[in-house]
Amino acid sequence: MRFGLILSEAFTGLRRNASMVISVILVTFVSLTFVGAAMLMQMQIGKMQSYWADRAQVAVFMCAASSNAPTCVAGQPATQEQIDAVTAKLDGSALAPLIRDYTFQTSDQVFENAKGLLSEDILGVVTADQFNATFSINLVDQSQSDVIAEAFSGQDGVESVTNQLQYLEPLFQALTVATYVAVGIAGLMLIAAVLLIATTIRLSAFARRKELGIMRLVGASNRFIQTPFIVEGVLAALIGSALASVAVWAIVGVGVNQYLRDRIGFITSWVDFGDVAIVIPALVVIGIVLSALSASFAIRRWLRA
Repeated sequence: MRFGLILSEAFTGLRRNASMVISVILVTFVSLTFVGAAMLMQMQIGKMQSYWADRAQVAVFMCAASSNAPTCVAGQPATQEQIDAVTAKLDGSALAPLIRDYTFQTSDQVFENAKGLLSEDILGVVTADQFNATFSINLVDQSQSDVIAEAFSGQDGVESVTNQLQYLEPLFQALTVATYVAVGIAGLMLIAAVLLIATTIRLSAFARRKELGIMRLVGASNRFIQTPFIVEGVLAALIGSALASVAVWAIVGVGVNQYLRDRIGFITSWVDFGDVAIVIPALVVIGIVLSALSASFAIRRWLRA
């Protein structure tokens, strides 16, 4: 097969349908950029969940003087016996295998730590016994936090059990919804790109219908006739994929590294260029495969007509 002739025919088709080719490039660029953004967002969610799952603690709050839970005595903080009972259960054979480590802070220690966060007016009216003595527990598997909650539910002296990871769940859910939106938009744009590629190939074939007729009369194979059109679609999609790859690189290089990283301090694990190196080949493959399939289908249908 003469590759020089095939490339020449493909570039001829690109020149003849320049406006349609530009449309294909732009739609492919936008759609694959949304695909890349969705992939990066999903990677970011995974990084955040992994990071905080290792650091989020389960907190067991003991009764304070201001507690009104059914397990607390009004006006009285948890007794030493109740604190010892919680310690014994944490060290027991049932819960110990689930716990990596834990720390305990008395109400006085919690009060001291809170002084730097409270205003002078509030510090003037609160006392240490109004703060909860707290067990901070690091689990081996964060998904087992419900076991800890059930173990201390209803126990005398325990006001509540809180999983710190639950405070981040709204953020994870919002990012997941944004990912779904990006995937939905990307899907619609990819459909538009496929239709545009097919239309471009049909227009290119129609413009060269006399040449194709002559090629068929002299015995050219269907494969030889179809290949330039497929290459034409692939080249257009490849340019769009390259632009999308640059956009994804800019999202991380500029949007994440130079903007978000300095402004959102509680997220310490961000997507990086290593993740971009995974996303870009996927975008190129998606662009090439979709364009080749749509171009091949379009030219085959046109030749059969």
